[in-house]
Amino acid sequence: MNALEAITLGVVEGITEFLPISSTFHLIFTARVLGINQNDFIKLFEVFIQSGAILSVALLYFKDVVKDKKILKMVFVSFLPTALIGLFLYKFIKNILFESEILLVAIFLIVGGIFIILERLVQRKTLKLEKQVKSLDYKQALIIGLFQSLAIIPGVSRAGAVIVGMIVLKYKRDSAAYYSFLLSIPTILAAAFFDLFKTRQVVSIEAENFFVLLLGFISAFISSYLVIRWFIAYLKRNTLVVFGIYRFVVGIILLLVLSK
Repeated sequence: MNALEAITLGVVEGITEFLPISSTFHLIFTARVLGINQNDFIKLFEVFIQSGAILSVALLYFKDVVKDKKILKMVFVSFLPTALIGLFLYKFIKNILFESEILLVAIFLIVGGIFIILERLVQRKTLKLEKQVKSLDYKQALIIGLFQSLAIIPGVSRAGAVIVGMIVLKYKRDSAAYYSFLLSIPTILAAAFFDLFKTRQVVSIEAENFFVLLLGFISAFISSYLVIRWFIAYLKRNTLVVFGIYRFVVGIILLLVLSK
């Protein structure tokens, strides 16, 4: 992997990590377009650059989190299901799910898109969104964590799963996005550094691997910082439907290409 490829993947990660469109799919797809073959280091790179995206969240919301101890407790509870699944099913996730056929990814892009499109029910006042993050309790935090754990499946967006789950629980869209950002901090950092520990021998082989990781980290940080600020403002006035349509269309196109 060269410097330009590292920066490109970092930007793709930063743009897609906090939008409900599956960053995993976009990283896999971009890597294939660039002709980057999957190996242990590339898998590590794709996980590690997520830490750059997380740094942007930490900088934006650090004061909020420090001031609110209840939020910290809720985030920890929501983090537990994914942490346990990731710990005990690490090999299955890395060797089976992340090696899954693009067909499976396409299917879950479509399924996720359909669920997001159903948010039109909100516009028709079938489901009134009125809750703020401050009203979270332990039970709801755990339910949200279970929604997030679905994201171990490639094509299921972590951010999308959390936001949709909170909408089902009648939380406002911008509050749901905000909580998904906070929840991403322990979730993605744990995944990144656990993966780094598991594959530490890969990084130690060549010194330039560190440089590539750094480029991906920085580009993911900058792009995600800009996207987060835009996304919160967007959700105060809009629904997630456009993202659902995007997922559905991309999934259908993939199925059509695969059927040839």
